[in-house]
Amino acid sequence: MRPDPAGVVSLARQIKLSGRAYPLLEVASLVIQKPDRYEVTFRPVRDKEGKADIQFFVCSLDDSVWLTEREAVAHVLRAHFDTFYQVEKTPCDPPKGVWTLVAQFDEIILGPPNYHGYQEKLRELHAQRAPRLPFEVFKSKVRMVKDEAAVKSWLEGQSSKQQFIALNVEEPQTLHSMAAVEEHFRAKHAANVIKQADVWSLNRQPNAPRLPEPLMRVLRVSLERERRFPIRTMTALSGAFAHAGLQFFKRDKTAVHVAIARPHYLDLENTLVQPGVKRIIEFINTTDKPTRKKLIAALAPSPVVEVAPAPANPVEAPAEVEPKDGPAPEAAAAPAAAEAAPAPAPTATAEQQALLSDLHWLVHQGHVIEFANGLLETAKKPQPKPEAPAQPAKPKEPRADKPKKERPLTKQGRYVSDNCGLLPTPAPNAALVGL
Repeated sequence: MRPDPAGVVSLARQIKLSGRAYPLLEVASLVIQKPDRYEVTFRPVRDKEGKADIQFFVCSLDDSVWLTEREAVAHVLRAHFDTFYQVEKTPCDPPKGVWTLVAQFDEIILGPPNYHGYQEKLRELHAQRAPRLPFEVFKSKVRMVKDEAAVKSWLEGQSSKQQFIALNVEEPQTLHSMAAVEEHFRAKHAANVIKQADVWSLNRQPNAPRLPEPLMRVLRVSLERERRFPIRTMTALSGAFAHAGLQFFKRDKTAVHVAIARPHYLDLENTLVQPGVKRIIEFINTTDKPTRKKLIAALAPSPVVEVAPAPANPVEAPAEVEPKDGPAPEAAAAPAAAEAAPAPAPTATAEQQALLSDLHWLVHQGHVIEFANGLLETAKKPQPKPEAPAQPAKPKEPRADKPKKERPLTKQGRYVSDNCGLLPTPAPNAALVGL
């Protein structure tokens, strides 16, 4: 389950335009409230060898998914029958005999149970209506009706024979039963209409096709889990918002917020700023629950427009002589139009525009955070990192003098080499020097 990409782009644009910081948890909760705001992807579970336990069969005509090919074929013949076949009725003689009761399933009349085509029609109806239901269970849901109107309706239906003409084929072909129609569809059209898929995604639009019951149960469980805590939706939104250039921060080290900028402390003592910016920072820091409305009312209030009081005893204007035909339509409609005209909307003064411009800069720099509920808050001064306590130096232990290893001497008084174990060249004998 992931949010709709187009909806995520719209949310990111709205956050950028408003400049407000929104809790990521609340944004994710809003996404999963409506089906058109997220997409659902189904993937089958695979074993160690990589084999899937189920396979998806997708109907390309309406993008519906089914778990077996038989269900997909039954759906196409039920929902898109006119696309491939045309029903043609020819008159014939009704069955002879006395019929007192007929079998009925929902609104479909199958006919008397002792009629020769009853079993075939019952199995066709089972394949169309409830292929996953065991046949014996389906058969037990068929009821016997002793009604003259139902018997008469069945006899009228048997007075004509149905034939099915295959469409969209090279050679026209006439089929005489639904079993033959299904066999023909599998041979001619199933490969082009029904496709197998390992992964299937569903965009939860209002007109989306209904899912099979096993997939509906999986979807309900996933939605219930996400509604309790939408961790998957939050993860998907985080990646999409980060790609759109938005920033994240934690408020009070608990709730993650998404905004146009991360909080960035503005040190007024060591940073030279404009007087308007400084006034905004000081007002937010000294006001209880400051908002944009309170900020404008305190630092740049709108000028008071004085309205002249109405006279106590207004002098009535002399009545004009109206023409015999009555007042002109334009003159009669003028006072009503004047009364219905709305008052012009107040425009921001130059001082208010400068104040809002400074506030816009502070918000986009992260010096001021405007939350979703309208409250304003300045970025807090970062706390200095605690220094690690100095550990006392360990006194060095005096090294014990190791006895020197005596090197072996040769007969000539030279030391044996410690590197390769070879003896050096012996010195000449002093007794032979003079020879």
